Amino acid sequence: MNEKRMPLIGDPAPAFVAQTTRGKINFPADYKGKWVVLFSHPADFTPVCTTEFVAFARKYEEFQKLGVELLGLSVDHVYSHIKWVEWIEEKLKVKIPFPIIADTTGKIAELYGMIHPGASEAATVRAVFLICPQGVVRAILYYPMNIGRNMEEILRLIKAFQTAVKEQVALPADWPHNDLIKDHGIIPPVDNVEAVAQRMSEAKAGKIECYDWWFCHRKLGG
Repeated sequence: MNEKRMPLIGDPAPAFVAQTTRGKINFPADYKGKWVVLFSHPADFTPVCTTEFVAFARKYEEFQKLGVELLGLSVDHVYSHIKWVEWIEEKLKVKIPFPIIADTTGKIAELYGMIHPGASEAATVRAVFLICPQGVVRAILYYPMNIGRNMEEILRLIKAFQTAVKEQVALPADWPHNDLIKDHGIIPPVDNVEAVAQRMSEAKAGKIECYDWWFCHRKLGG
């Protein structure tokens, strides 16, 4: 018998059909060719979650510019989601432009490992899944129920992943503001002596910069 487990980085995003505040969806089929940030929240009509939804809404255009769709989820009923969205628009003057999944049975939350018994037996924790246009999980973040998420970090993660793939590099801590190499990309290390000699020759010619043959970097773009 196969043991159930949450999806890991590199796994296909588990498929599901669900009711949302903007109609029924078939995920990830309906989002083929798009990046998706699928995120869960503990409950509607709670202060931290409300601040998060306002923050996601205010950054929505930035996510869209990166080709990213937002998709929220909690175990609340769709009627609760709709009323909460209305409340946010009426009281806080912020329109929520993305769908919220009503996972009343908790089946989707179980598929994605969003319910952690140590935190709550019923509510979803603050999970974030970055899913690429091919429907593959590329990054996973978890926050506790009492700490709201950082939108800038989620945006940075998306920009970094897209840049790393496009440029065929790895990216350093705090990119694009790393203390050692600033906004440069890290060149994949070589694995044989001939390549080491070539790498150091490129560094001597000024094509790349190196601390050593195993730690080389270059400017991105251009």
